Amino acid sequence: MESEGTRPERTAWLAGLPCIIRELERRWSLSLDPAWNGETGAAWVAPVVRADGTRAVLKLGMPHLEGTDEIAGLRFWDGEPTVRVLDADADLNALLLERCEPGTALRELPEPEQDMVIAGLLRRLWRKPSAPFSFRPLSLMLAHWSRETMSAMAEWSDAGLVREGLALFEELGVLRGDDVLLATDLHAGNVLRAQRQPWLVIDPKPFVGDRAYDATQHLLNCKGRLFAAPGETIRRFADLLDVDHERARLWTFARLAAEPRTDWTDASATLARVLG
Repeated sequence: MESEGTRPERTAWLAGLPCIIRELERRWSLSLDPAWNGETGAAWVAPVVRADGTRAVLKLGMPHLEGTDEIAGLRFWDGEPTVRVLDADADLNALLLERCEPGTALRELPEPEQDMVIAGLLRRLWRKPSAPFSFRPLSLMLAHWSRETMSAMAEWSDAGLVREGLALFEELGVLRGDDVLLATDLHAGNVLRAQRQPWLVIDPKPFVGDRAYDATQHLLNCKGRLFAAPGETIRRFADLLDVDHERARLWTFARLAAEPRTDWTDASATLARVLG
């Protein structure tokens, strides 16, 4: 996929970031610590202290389609089981968030233990949105991905595989009556130890769609197990989620086969063939 920092609107956002930080520091009466590095390529994130001594997190998100509804999603879930929003500015895509303490990531646990925790969190997240909340369908994101993938057709290493994945995006993305609000990006790096609850979810990218889709992000972060035992790995996680394991397999295959990327010769196609 295209680098988070290369598109013109993101370049402009980065140029204006220092002014935004100073404005929010003043408006929300914050004392800032150095920004965190790591898995925050689509955002600027730093620990802060509020005027009353509350330890919090300031997050400024880059403009990108997947993260547009993060503020609304966190307000919808309202801490169950996500971090809570302490303040926000939707125009600036700025969030003042509850800080997870100690904040260690779930990825420090063995993957089978991660399965249990993530499955429990997803089952709690899955709810039907109601007024005043309104969220975009998963099919919108899939259509965006499909356009990006089609624009890279000359780089495909296996056209038949990619087209099969694109067809599944269209087929599986059709809205159904039992669809719910999804996190879409829940993996062990986006689950942190906390005090209010044992684990809290950060960085959701909400869309309304098929529960089985939400199995994919964690599974795609467990590629070693997928290569070694694809059917067993998907079935175990799908059973923990109480979703159809065949739909979970198809969603995982579709993403491996057709999700946009910068390198169409990477291992994703190989794993897609294993799952196909």
